[in-house]
Amino acid sequence: MNLFADLVQILGTSTKIGDKLSALIQYFETAPEKDAVWVIALFTGRRPKRTVGSALLRTWSAELVQLPSWLFEEAYHTVGDLAETISLLLPPPSHTGNHSLQHYLEQLITIGNQSPEEKKVFVLTAWQELDKAERFVFNKLITGGFRIGISQQLLVQSLSRLTGLEASQVAYLISGQWDPQSTGFNELFDPVRAAVDFSKPYPFYLSYALETDLAELGNPADWQAEWKWDGIRGQLIKRNQQLFVWSRGEELMTDKFPEYASLLNELPDGLVLDGEIIPAQDGRPLPFALLQTRIGRKNITRKQLQDAPVCFFAYDLLEWQGTDWRNEPLTKRRAQLETLLSTIRHPALFLPQTLAFASWVELTELYHQARDFFAEGLMIKRNNSLYQVGRKRGDWWKWKTDPLTIDAVLIYAQKGHGRRSNLYTDYTFAVRKGDEFITFTKAYSGLTDKELAEVDAYVKKHGLEKFGPVRTVKPELVFEIAFEGIAASNRHKSGVALRFPRISRWRKDKTAAEVNTLEDLQQLLQQFGTGGRD
Repeated sequence: MNLFADLVQILGTSTKIGDKLSALIQYFETAPEKDAVWVIALFTGRRPKRTVGSALLRTWSAELVQLPSWLFEEAYHTVGDLAETISLLLPPPSHTGNHSLQHYLEQLITIGNQSPEEKKVFVLTAWQELDKAERFVFNKLITGGFRIGISQQLLVQSLSRLTGLEASQVAYLISGQWDPQSTGFNELFDPVRAAVDFSKPYPFYLSYALETDLAELGNPADWQAEWKWDGIRGQLIKRNQQLFVWSRGEELMTDKFPEYASLLNELPDGLVLDGEIIPAQDGRPLPFALLQTRIGRKNITRKQLQDAPVCFFAYDLLEWQGTDWRNEPLTKRRAQLETLLSTIRHPALFLPQTLAFASWVELTELYHQARDFFAEGLMIKRNNSLYQVGRKRGDWWKWKTDPLTIDAVLIYAQKGHGRRSNLYTDYTFAVRKGDEFITFTKAYSGLTDKELAEVDAYVKKHGLEKFGPVRTVKPELVFEIAFEGIAASNRHKSGVALRFPRISRWRKDKTAAEVNTLEDLQQLLQQFGTGGRD
């Protein structure tokens, strides 16, 4: 466990890619095999399910250090992170346990069905045998808050150097459905094992935001354009007469979309399609918020299937007749995809058309029409591009439309987490409705550190009431809120929900009387609320 805590410390504090890469390689070379497998699992999103709630951890740690609950909560709000708060408050360990990372992770899985008292024994025993750094990591794992800032590319690069395999092959081998409890390190990197895992998806190819003038891309004839849709990026796989649906986050989601089940009889075997999982009807996208009503539910009702029908918008072919086609040019992959889908008529599978344009001027005109087609912009892809691994610059570009904006007033504030734990950085905003203000969204990003400090000082000076960690604020500070989409919502008093809201600028030139109205929001809903955004 101490090796893992040291690794986390380096990865979490170092700003140099080379240092992080060296730390990963050294860890994999020296750690026990099962610990190494678990680290790969953790860094690819395969964390154990949470088995102990935060309330229990707070209670047990407060009891252990003999703090009243109110004082513990004050410490927590000051530190801003529960795992760190507990690791700071606990007394030094009474003894050294010297257990492996595997031991603690698999114990966390084992206690899932145990009583709170049995869970308490395990957690307190761990706290008493781990040092401060190890406790911090342990607490992060147990709370489900384990997020370390390394990219998939960095992990793949370290494993590629260690195993001698190509990075693209490593990325493929560590993807898919494998269990760190039953998979050994050498087994994980065995191509034979991968060949019999019929569910295994390919690593996704990701685009970069367009950051250059279109003319710099060269001849328009060398490029393909299509609408950029908002949904869940996914792969639809049929192998061995079985159907699988994977998200870009490597979550197997087959059971979440029962409308795809009948595609098993329609699609040929040995096929992998890349595309977007989108709420849609007759090929027409519906609000992304509809899809959110289904995500996370174990059982999908008939009414939800009717209210939020889901379609797979296929735009690339990665495997055909059991052969990997990723190294074929896009034009060939697209032609085969069009040939295939021209023979299939299924309401849950749709082939978006490419866009015809003869010049960059024509493409720009299409770009400005994106919202009319319920798209969030354009995808521009080089015709001869291969399907690569991860985010690569040069061949695939995303050109997103400008966000929607509305002016709003700050009326609630809450302290942030981590380095922002002593600052009021989480804000709730409102628009006008007559003489009152109606809340409609929260936003946490968009201001500079200097601006955050100014707002924090204002909140502390002009706070009106305090409800737990939340303060009501004198409604004077006006901000422009940018967002990617808007949808009707019964969960909000305003009747709307925004997609990816953030602060675009501080409107010091406006007063609260000049913010937008609820009617303005409703007009945006009528105009743009029928299409998805990302």
